[in-house]
Amino acid sequence: MKILGIDPGLNITGYGIIEIGDGEPKIIEAGVIRNNQKDSMRDRLHEISRELEDIIRQFEPDAVAVEELYSHYDHPKTAIIMGHARGVVFLKAAEAKIPIFPYASTRIKKSLTGNGRASKRQMQMMICSTFDLAAVPEPPDAADALAIALCHCRVTEREGVVSS
Repeated sequence: MKILGIDPGLNITGYGIIEIGDGEPKIIEAGVIRNNQKDSMRDRLHEISRELEDIIRQFEPDAVAVEELYSHYDHPKTAIIMGHARGVVFLKAAEAKIPIFPYASTRIKKSLTGNGRASKRQMQMMICSTFDLAAVPEPPDAADALAIALCHCRVTEREGVVSS
């Protein structure tokens, strides 16, 4: 089974594809979709859409895991912007008929470290440890996407897949 993890963002969208087989999960691909901040919202969303379509076509994931929306009192606009990119992810998964599974950031952190308030550094170290990597995947958005995919893998192992 292949899981596509997505860390949605308007300027940088991280993605990570892991495969679950008879042993430990393994990384198939990880990277980012970058947009020019000077481009219009329409053009940036179109680029995310086009790139995600290519990724889905190339790797044929069985599930898409995405970070849930969150908002911080000091930065409410961030959630709105992230929502635009997240909407494109949902659309592309729906078009490809791939189930999509949203996870809160605290659940992602807890599934990897046992602590829902783990630091970014702790998360990165867990990605390195799990996948036996010498260095943290760069940029950090790719590591975050791998964490999201790994969260889905672990939730599926423990609880089974119950919704999409």
